[in-house]
Amino acid sequence: MIDSLDVSYGDMWGSHEGPAHPNPLPNGLAARRHAAGMSYAVLLSSRERPLAVVERWPRGMWRVYLFDDALRRARMIDFKPFGTGMLLAHRNTRLIEGEEETTTVGPLSCPAPEFGDWQVFAPFLAQQGHEPAPTVVLNDVSVDEGAGPLCPTRIERLFVPGPRDTPDGPAVVELADAAPLRITSGRLAVSDPGWVGNPRTAVVPPGEYPVTLSLLRGTHGARVAAAKVTFRDSPPHAWEMLLRPDEDPALLGEGEYYGVGVDTGTVAFMDATRTVSEEELDEEVFLPLSFDDRPSVELPGTDTEPNLVAFSAGWGDGSYPVWIGRTEDGAAGCVVVDFRLHPVDQERETPGGTGPSPA
Repeated sequence: MIDSLDVSYGDMWGSHEGPAHPNPLPNGLAARRHAAGMSYAVLLSSRERPLAVVERWPRGMWRVYLFDDALRRARMIDFKPFGTGMLLAHRNTRLIEGEEETTTVGPLSCPAPEFGDWQVFAPFLAQQGHEPAPTVVLNDVSVDEGAGPLCPTRIERLFVPGPRDTPDGPAVVELADAAPLRITSGRLAVSDPGWVGNPRTAVVPPGEYPVTLSLLRGTHGARVAAAKVTFRDSPPHAWEMLLRPDEDPALLGEGEYYGVGVDTGTVAFMDATRTVSEEELDEEVFLPLSFDDRPSVELPGTDTEPNLVAFSAGWGDGSYPVWIGRTEDGAAGCVVVDFRLHPVDQERETPGGTGPSPA
């Protein structure tokens, strides 16, 4: 009989089928995500043996996976809100060697849990032969809080020429100038130019500003490691993540960040009012950037329309951190996109030289 359960937290399993969290989360972070209505997963174990995964889904939906003796997902129970403060199982599925067999085992319901009330799911363990005791004690075994979200450490070094040690071997940082960026509205946008509906924006003074590329030249040629648009000559006093209004760093795990999403292998600096057509992008942005000797390209504007400066995104599609360097008075001094080809947060100075070595 199960009289206690060890509780740990992590990101949603997705296609991960193992009995351990692919990305563990601290208790406090999972609680903050619960309060914000975000998804996460709860692993319930007994004597180091995983028994169930509870997934919190949007719109009050929950899913419970039950493990068999071989630690495989054997059953899946989906719950939806029912009445006031209750959950009703609307699907109870037995998983058989990659196939699904939906069964009906009478009405299954339980209270909708507040964060930490995982005893409400204990009765369902009986479907895999694990009979719970009348009272089940929960033990928190989640990971420590850790260092928190990705920090803007040594961003300036992205634009210091010289040798670097990278996961792919020795390389050299070279700087290159892209076309100047013209801002007319007072708002900079950072986005994949093919998906400009919800860019990251920053308030900046109207004007024309230099754009600098940090190229990492190694055994695979030269790739854009970072890009910077500079609004003031003075060095940044402080760095911060460029956030959208609805983004909260307190909901990020260790080393995580909110970044610019890339689906076309390209990122652009542009005025927030600039629009582009699919034909323009194909002929004047994506095609030129497909050549190895064209790390950046300008899409000119008209007399009244600002231009757009696009550049290749490191190794391609993904999500990349965007940092804003602020002056002492809080104004935007520069904005940097880091493509994480040689993460400077893991570097340290090499004694007597300019090149970093791995930490």
